[in-house]
Amino acid sequence: MASSASMQLEHMKQMRNIGIIAHIDAGKTTLTERMLFYTQKIHRMGEVHDGTATMDFMPEEQERGITIAAAATFCQWENHTLNIIDTPGHVDFTIEVERSLRVLDGAVGVFCAVGGVEPQSETVWRQSEHFEVPKLAFINKMDRAGANFSAVLTALRDRLGANPLAINIPLGEEDTFRGIIDLISEQALEFSPEDQGRTVLRRELNADETSYAAPWREQLLEGLADIDDIFMEKYLNGEFSQEDVHTALRRITLARKGCPVLAGSALRNMGVQPLLDAVCRYLPSPLDIPAPSGIKNGEPYTVHPDPTGKPVALVFKVQLEEKRRIALLRLYSGTIKEGDGLYNASRKKEERVSRIFRLHADRREQLSEASAGDIVAVLGLRSACTGDTITTPDNPVLLESVEGYQPVISLALEPRNSEEGKKLDEALERYLAEDPTLAATQDEGSGHRIVSGMGELHLEVLLERMKREYGLLPRAGQPQVVMRETIAQAAEGHGRFDRELGDVRHLGEVDLQLSPRPRGSGNLVRFAPEYDPDIKREKGEAVFPRQFVEDVRQGVQDSLLSDPFTGYPMQDIEVLVTRIGREEGRTTSAGCHMAAGMAMRDALEKGGSLTLEPIMKVEISVPEDFLGNAISLFNSRGGRVENLSNRATLKTIEGLAPMSKLFGFSTALRSATQGRAGLILKFETYDAL
Repeated sequence: MASSASMQLEHMKQMRNIGIIAHIDAGKTTLTERMLFYTQKIHRMGEVHDGTATMDFMPEEQERGITIAAAATFCQWENHTLNIIDTPGHVDFTIEVERSLRVLDGAVGVFCAVGGVEPQSETVWRQSEHFEVPKLAFINKMDRAGANFSAVLTALRDRLGANPLAINIPLGEEDTFRGIIDLISEQALEFSPEDQGRTVLRRELNADETSYAAPWREQLLEGLADIDDIFMEKYLNGEFSQEDVHTALRRITLARKGCPVLAGSALRNMGVQPLLDAVCRYLPSPLDIPAPSGIKNGEPYTVHPDPTGKPVALVFKVQLEEKRRIALLRLYSGTIKEGDGLYNASRKKEERVSRIFRLHADRREQLSEASAGDIVAVLGLRSACTGDTITTPDNPVLLESVEGYQPVISLALEPRNSEEGKKLDEALERYLAEDPTLAATQDEGSGHRIVSGMGELHLEVLLERMKREYGLLPRAGQPQVVMRETIAQAAEGHGRFDRELGDVRHLGEVDLQLSPRPRGSGNLVRFAPEYDPDIKREKGEAVFPRQFVEDVRQGVQDSLLSDPFTGYPMQDIEVLVTRIGREEGRTTSAGCHMAAGMAMRDALEKGGSLTLEPIMKVEISVPEDFLGNAISLFNSRGGRVENLSNRATLKTIEGLAPMSKLFGFSTALRSATQGRAGLILKFETYDAL
């Protein structure tokens, strides 16, 4: 057993969970294709522009030549197992990048040698910094006209606040690009065109190449010595080996104090093998990253990467295929096998693993088990949703505090016919399973499907996906902000119901008091002591019938679901029921229920209502040149700046603004800042302006 555990730990040490992140069209998918080819995972390279790339397997991706959904694959290189996620680069699909980064240990940022650091590169780089992911940078397309290696390094430093350390440099640029110079081994690497770059020819540098590489090598060594004290000592003594340089680079990368940079051209099959070597040498294994923290029985809990421990995994994506739910998991601890009984700690439901797969784009390789560090797809987890923690019943760990998602914007969708209605329901069922931030209901009267989400862009992307994936074009109304109501001031209400319904006469009478509660504290329904069924009575003391109390409670709660005057849900109200009238033989359950509703209406009319709207927490990251433009645009939308801080090379504006005034804000902000600003909108509270 001990040897099996040590083998599993050795397997984890040799594992790399990495993501390929970049701006659209920087060459991520082409690079991933080459990585799979040189690791012999595929035997023929496909091309994005031909629609034959392995990782772009969705028809929409092949048509458009862009990545829409994050695709997972795995391969072997130099005794290392690489789990690779190829993420989208288009701004509309950054949620895919974000949920992938949550479970990855390292990333490769791909930058175009001509375009350099583009707006979406900034966004994904910032997301990876938020999740504290160590990174390498690969400057791609060195063969293109206008390629400039030095300019991209400067942009990495100035625009991303990165500390780039070039470990290889291009041999020639644009149409003279013919290979790379390895600054650590001081050799030239050329890639044989006869076998699509599979053979790497290493040779000593000639005199011209040596003089060209010397200042670059000195820059690398000085950069390492500046950051790493252990290497500085060896460098100052002039006694260091290639291995010392590699070890220092690994320490710096894992601490996120620097970022090794490599050059190449994925399309021309140049520079990919040195990148694979760098991934194995410098990026972390699951044992090198900080152990994730969670909550267990209300106490903080650390999940150690132990393959022999109790299983703890995070669902980072859910796919529905022919009504079957496939959960993509990152295992942080323990081992799971086919047939194992597990527990969904987020939903408090028991689960069973029916099958485990390793993913290779749209193909799968079945596994009998998976252990800590693995990224796998699991069939059989019926209640799993994105963000859920999967564990065992005796170990109820929650990997992160599950936030209450408050939808802030709704859209009415009307299918064009009954057949489209069925397809629309099927599509919504799938999207709701995949995305926990979406909600959907059906309006009984009109038959409209009301879809609610986290923002305008969220719903735009949903409609675009429906059109692409299901061919659906439902009529969509104007987006509506989800409003709430509360009582403006304390008030009393009285309701008496005395009416014949059918052959039965129903009677009920209720008095109550309403008062406002603090924002965000929810509703509270209380009863005067003589009616409260939970108060213990003395022996022989009369007890008010519990059934009537529950009927009144239900009548009050039904009234709180929608304001009788506006129809908005009510919140932050305290209801105290002071009297429930009772006439022996005449008072009925229906009478009590109706009287409670009448008393609520009476009190709401007297107390007056206050409309609450969603207030969003807004975070804008913007270069200093555009700070004034961003602040003035934010103020014009009713925004209130609460904090201004520096983060890397960017200014960060934090503030609050009403959702109703933020329609089209992301587009306006992009225009005002030449696409350089990043925007995060998050629901903060419901409040009156």
